[in-house]
Amino acid sequence: MPSEKMDRRRQYSSAMKAQVVAECGEPGASVAQVAMAHGINANVVHRWRQLAREGKGATPAKTGEFIALPLAVPVGSTAAPAEIRVELRRGSVTMNIAWPASAAAEFAVWTRELLR
Repeated sequence: MPSEKMDRRRQYSSAMKAQVVAECGEPGASVAQVAMAHGINANVVHRWRQLAREGKGATPAKTGEFIALPLAVPVGSTAAPAEIRVELRRGSVTMNIAWPASAAAEFAVWTRELLR
């Protein structure tokens, strides 16, 4: 007797796949947790990741991530800067901070506390 139930598979957009693969690549992320958060079987997500590594699937589109850029050191300038300068912006408020370079460790502690 033929079954009347049709076997349907869920389909996901390339953007959705790329987002899920990118989330799995975040530090401390668990593939199982990311899959459950999106209501997707973890085996499917593992396959997407494998395809992405092989260059055949959705590649992660990372936005808003930190990108380290190498800075050229000016020729003839071997002295360390006298101060650390930072500009903070939040809405219409801008704050400029100058901190002595000799107290860089204290600046790091202050910055960590500020960002909590």
